[in-house]
Amino acid sequence: MYGLINRALENFLKERHGAALWQRVVQRAQSPFDGFEPLLTYDPALTDALVSAASDLLGQTRETVLEDLGTELVSHRDRDGLRRLLRFGGVSFRDFLHSLEELPDRARLALPYLELPALTLQDHGAGRFTLKALPYVAGAGYILMGLLRAMADDYGALVVLELAPPLAGVDVIQIFVLDEAFAEGRPFDLAAGTV
Repeated sequence: MYGLINRALENFLKERHGAALWQRVVQRAQSPFDGFEPLLTYDPALTDALVSAASDLLGQTRETVLEDLGTELVSHRDRDGLRRLLRFGGVSFRDFLHSLEELPDRARLALPYLELPALTLQDHGAGRFTLKALPYVAGAGYILMGLLRAMADDYGALVVLELAPPLAGVDVIQIFVLDEAFAEGRPFDLAAGTV
C-alpha cells in the first residue's frame, strides 16, 4: 500500500508543482529512491518523511497535502480508471457511499496484491453517514476525505465532510449529504472505452 501512496504523491507533486519540487522533496526526505513502484512495499517511515517534506516545501499542512492528493487521485483526467472503479458503486452519491465497503474486494479484482483499508459505513438517516477506515499511514483519512470530496463533485452532490478524532486507531469521517442533485455531475457511461 505504501508504494501506491508514494507513487501517487510523486505523480501529484510532479504534475502540480513540477519535477524540480519532487526532487527537493526526495532530498529533504533523504529518500534512497527518486521514484516508486505502486505495488512494492516501502518503509512507512519513508512515506511519512515524503509527506512531511512536501508539506514543508509547499508551506501547507500535512492534512492539506494529503487531502489534495486524495482529490487528485479521482479528478485528474489521466487517472480515469480509479474514477470508473469508484463510479461502479452506483448511480447516486448515496449508492456510492453504500458500495464503499465492497471497494477493497473490487480493487483486488484488478490488482490482486493491493491491500486497501477496511471500510465500514453507518447510515444514520436524513443524509448523515459515518465512514470508518483502518488507516495504513498517519493521515490516511485525509486522503479518503479528498477522494470523497472529488466523488461528491463527480456525482454533483453537495456534501460536508468532517474528520473526527481517530477511534481506537481507526479514522472516522462524518458525511452530511445536503443535496444529491446540487449540480450537474460529470458524465459516466458504463460502456465507455469499449468498441
